[in-house]
Amino acid sequence: MGKRDGKLKKSERRAQILLELKLRPHVRISELARRFNASAETLRRDLDALAKDGLIHRAHGGASAPSRGHYPSLDERTVERISERERIAHLAAAAVHDGETLMIDSGSTTIELAKALAYRDVSCTVITNSLPVAMTLGHGAANVMMCPGEYQPSESAVIGTETLEFLRQYSVDRCMIGTSGFSVEGVSETVHGFAAIKREMLRRAGLRQLLVGSDKFGQKGLVRVAGLDGLDTVFVDARPQKKLLAALDAAGVDIRVADRAPLRTHSDQMKPREENT
Repeated sequence: MGKRDGKLKKSERRAQILLELKLRPHVRISELARRFNASAETLRRDLDALAKDGLIHRAHGGASAPSRGHYPSLDERTVERISERERIAHLAAAAVHDGETLMIDSGSTTIELAKALAYRDVSCTVITNSLPVAMTLGHGAANVMMCPGEYQPSESAVIGTETLEFLRQYSVDRCMIGTSGFSVEGVSETVHGFAAIKREMLRRAGLRQLLVGSDKFGQKGLVRVAGLDGLDTVFVDARPQKKLLAALDAAGVDIRVADRAPLRTHSDQMKPREENT
């Protein structure tokens, strides 16, 4: 179990807790404290951190595996609102310059971003937890670094403590992430384990950029990722209205709205566009 002098490192303990919850529905703090030779307070902090990241459900005296309500899988999401996601992705890709370093998370819109970057043949370095993003960019000019972690088949992505530890080694020019929900309270996520990935990418990036469709406006995911003041830019297919627009303006977020003109061909799609200012 990777013990050092009878004890595990924090990341190892938390990985073991997640593994334990795959094998049984509930774990207790007292039992974990004995098993890991750690204090109950230490285990309490571990469970609180994992719950905050949406990886477990915190219960009195312990924790349980998170409930899995229905949320559309990646395959289901990729066939919805294709035109809107393509327009957002091409606008966002036009903001990326050769030589930049990026973190890109997993999602249907960020897969479109990867396609747009590949079509533009942008020479950049991309760190990602998404297998489709890595595969799309890996055959072009981009240098791709794939995160390690626990593979999540429904999302074709990796999550977990190993993924977070890997991301913490790097600082990048910008991160470009998607979201399950976007409201005046900020960015939120429903997919198991994704909130922690997005949160870490935002911490490690100079420019913190969100790609979000207008269908997500006013929606709230299961786990809060960041407030609006944790963003620098949002790329959208329609301008937010009323309270959300006012909250974004108050937070100083740059709102970039994709051209509504239809994208007809790959060659037309990839004509260079000037960045919105």
